[in-house]
Amino acid sequence: MASQPFLEELAWRGLLYQQSEGAAEALSAGQLSGYCGFDPTADSLHVGSLVPIMGLVHLQRAGHRPVALVGGGTGLIGDPSGRSTERQLADVSVIEANAIGIRRQLERFLDFSGPSAASLRNNADWLVSLGAIELLRDVGKHFGVNYMLAKESVKTRLDEGISFTEFAYMLLQAYDFLELHRRFGVNLQVGGSDQWGNITAGTELVRRVTGGSVHGVTFPLVTRSDGSKFGKSEAGNVWLDPARTSPYRFFQFWINADDRDASKYLRYFTLMERDEIEALERTLTERPEAREAQASLAFDVTARVHGVRAAQMARDVSLLLFDRKADPRTMSPEVLQALREEIPYRRLAAVRDVTLAGGNDVQASVLDMLAETGLAKSKGEARRQLQQGAVTINGRRLGAEEQYVGATEAIAGVYYLIRKGSREMALVELA
Repeated sequence: MASQPFLEELAWRGLLYQQSEGAAEALSAGQLSGYCGFDPTADSLHVGSLVPIMGLVHLQRAGHRPVALVGGGTGLIGDPSGRSTERQLADVSVIEANAIGIRRQLERFLDFSGPSAASLRNNADWLVSLGAIELLRDVGKHFGVNYMLAKESVKTRLDEGISFTEFAYMLLQAYDFLELHRRFGVNLQVGGSDQWGNITAGTELVRRVTGGSVHGVTFPLVTRSDGSKFGKSEAGNVWLDPARTSPYRFFQFWINADDRDASKYLRYFTLMERDEIEALERTLTERPEAREAQASLAFDVTARVHGVRAAQMARDVSLLLFDRKADPRTMSPEVLQALREEIPYRRLAAVRDVTLAGGNDVQASVLDMLAETGLAKSKGEARRQLQQGAVTINGRRLGAEEQYVGATEAIAGVYYLIRKGSREMALVELA
């Protein structure tokens, strides 16, 4: 079995940060089972979790067996790594519910069948029943206090203060490695570089208790070229759950990537081949205004997280909002329904204007639409916007006196996409 490509794949993508001594040889010798832990203190993972998730994906593609460990037990304590303050403790019922949601998200990335089938485990299965005396006798005796104090996750918290609860977290994570090794033959742990201290604590515990040789590999922490925190948007965290971050806003997070970051993100977060990524990198240099790299990145990651259809809809919504050449009349009702969540939306009753030809034709009041959606503060201002030629509906610019539009102009018979000027937009559904 060709196993070495796992590290080679990580290396060319810039995803290989650290590896324990002998890891390369063990990966080359045959199929390994490797795990990564996921914190269930929220009911969804966020984009910051995508690096370790993709690490497991690459592990499986190289012929190994990935194990996704949901921290139903350690989530009750909280990992101090990367934190400057004590974590709030969560209720057991909340952690259990969060673990179920995270499991569903992980299943979108990993194949749970075949010779390299992934598996999902929950460390609550062994940690919740672990007694204090057992932990101290069987685990704690293998770790000196000086060894634990030297770990980066502890060292950085000494001045601010760290509770014994969080100080002892590395013992629990080390015990996870031991239990996974005993129960399921797991012999590799992967994670972010901030987990290196916990990972090496686990390899040491397995060695001391069983005499076995297990290994660790870490990935770099993701940074932005402009210095801002990766995984944050103006609205806060970018979540994998569509109820928290809509597919459109998820798509926008990626398409707005800085040119300096797009190449790195293509390597980190997609499965594109090297020549395809390098071709996109050339467009970044030769035609940065085209933003082809960002468009490919956004569609690829959104499709992987939310499905191809959701990615297509997010792309179409993005076109409607930002490309003046996009024709709203070509968009499906599903795209317009998705648009309702992103711009001002109102459902307004149709009117019948007997002064117009036909008398009984169903009409929609342009002045009402502008005023009700907030594109104009009043009908008087709406009238002035019309007279200035600043209003388009479904891609057609209205004349100064066009205060009504017919239902025949509505997309799918009910939708009007209104644009005031070049940037402000709203959607009206005809009742």
